[in-house]
Amino acid sequence: MRYFVQFSYDGTAYAGMQKQPNAISIQSVMEDVLSKKLREEIAITAAGRTDAGVHAKEMYAHFDVTKSLQHDIHSVNAFLPKDIAIQRFIRVKDDAHARFDAISREYKYYISTEKNPFHIHSYGIYPQLLNVELMNEAAQKLFDYTDFTSFSKLHTDTKTNNCTIYKAVWTLESNQLVFTIQADRFLRNMVRSIVGTLLLVGKGKISVENFCTIIEEKNRNSAGESVPAKGLFLHSISYPSELFTYEK
Repeated sequence: MRYFVQFSYDGTAYAGMQKQPNAISIQSVMEDVLSKKLREEIAITAAGRTDAGVHAKEMYAHFDVTKSLQHDIHSVNAFLPKDIAIQRFIRVKDDAHARFDAISREYKYYISTEKNPFHIHSYGIYPQLLNVELMNEAAQKLFDYTDFTSFSKLHTDTKTNNCTIYKAVWTLESNQLVFTIQADRFLRNMVRSIVGTLLLVGKGKISVENFCTIIEEKNRNSAGESVPAKGLFLHSISYPSELFTYEK
């Protein structure tokens, strides 16, 4: 039987979502706890792989078990570390896929515009004055493109660098800047490199036209530096509503 698990995590202490040798990942911790609690070997497939230090307010993964889940979520959470929390288990059809069935994903990048001791682990710090209006003008140009090679980590195993952007906007909330971006898919390091390049626009180091040229060059070396991972949150994932309507 296949289940989706919805969970969240603070990625500060982890080498990312995906399991890897000689490093602690979200996946390895989740699989270890679920296997012990369910008393069978559990392998999860996540909706995406967040990089080291990146957080998730809403992540999904699927896994298969031989019998219906009877465990109370609180009892499972008690075995997980404090920086990982499960919200719910959802029975789904046997061919439902957490990654491939996702319609869109939304990320938010948080920047604190002043020194704040409560933001040191989960916000990028950027005290310089920025032209947010220009940054939003440049962000709107993302809708004109689909190939985002310039914002992709080099030497990845993806077959295409094409993505469809649905939302890209900066908002100012109290003493923090928030960049929200939604797309059908994201490339490795894509959001952090987009934010880093948009900050160059906000500082006046490049123009909106330069930003477009960077995208068109399809060269990662043309774009700005990636911002720190700690400010990035996977905020939500959308699925077809019928995916969660299971009939025995």
